[in-house]
Amino acid sequence: MISRRAAPLVVLPALLAGLHAAAQGPGLVRHTEAIDHRVQRTVELPGTVESRTTSEVASEVSGLVVEMKVRPGDRVPKGQPLAQLRTEFVELQLEEASGQLKEAEARLAQAERNLDRSRRLSDEAVISQGDLDDAHSERIAWQGKVDQTKARIAQLELGLDRCTIRAPFDGAVVEKRTDVGQWMQQGGTVVEMIAPDDVEVRIDVPERYYHLLRMAAEVRVEFEALPGEEIVGRVDQIVPRADPRARSFPVKVSIANDEGRIGVGMLARVSLPVGETYRATVVPKDAVIRQGGREYLYRINGEQLVETVVVESGQGIGDWVVVKGAISPGDRVVTRGNERLQPGQAVQGEALDYPRP
Repeated sequence: MISRRAAPLVVLPALLAGLHAAAQGPGLVRHTEAIDHRVQRTVELPGTVESRTTSEVASEVSGLVVEMKVRPGDRVPKGQPLAQLRTEFVELQLEEASGQLKEAEARLAQAERNLDRSRRLSDEAVISQGDLDDAHSERIAWQGKVDQTKARIAQLELGLDRCTIRAPFDGAVVEKRTDVGQWMQQGGTVVEMIAPDDVEVRIDVPERYYHLLRMAAEVRVEFEALPGEEIVGRVDQIVPRADPRARSFPVKVSIANDEGRIGVGMLARVSLPVGETYRATVVPKDAVIRQGGREYLYRINGEQLVETVVVESGQGIGDWVVVKGAISPGDRVVTRGNERLQPGQAVQGEALDYPRP
């Protein structure tokens, strides 16, 4: 008997995928049309969040630290006490000066009475002009002593007030530089403060882009700590001197931080506009799927079936992204439900509008 071996069955992967998709039935999706858009060329640069206001808060007087009223991380309003120096010595000096002022004022009052009497006696030719001049000089001397003592008291009161080191602006304490029991020299740093709500992003722009920089130019900023979010900022400062080693120019970008979610020192990616605009096909970022080192999207054809289109994504513009590949303006791309699709699967759904870039 002659036996015959059955020929092996070869099934293409695409056919298997199509059969599997057909077995699944129509998928529920949302779709959006690709559009043609004029895009501003940009360069992506790393940046770091900085506070516009940073201060090493110093003491205006010398003294022993008796109390620290804040810790790193505390938010403080302008004028809030940060540290307290010992005040007993200044208070004793102030008490002494107050006593000296009372004495000087009493002496001044007596000198004024003496001057009035001397004037009357001089008019009556009882005393000489020299005696009148002496009375007048004594009154001036004691007036000077009163003024001098008042100035001394004002100095002591100011010194007493400055024994309390206060926040110079609304901000946050980031570092404590002294502690209770330490002697604070005049000009010594008590704490370091920043204004965490008033921030900017510093980027170093290569010299080849320097001539393309424009003040107030709109830029887009993303943060590693806030994935998926994009903030619009503006070029606020261009420092016209390059770093001699890196040959790059410091540029500051102003951004809003009303909710306080952007911390000083965060890493950022800034899309800086450079060069001319160009036309490109853009799709919503939600349409692009990244898997295994490749990028693709699902396009709905005229038979309501999805087909895979390999693309290469480029510059992002808000919720949209530039794509290169076999995709054209007007093509319907799946933007919701694409993670469950298979090539060749039938779909049904409705259009999903995105704000235009």
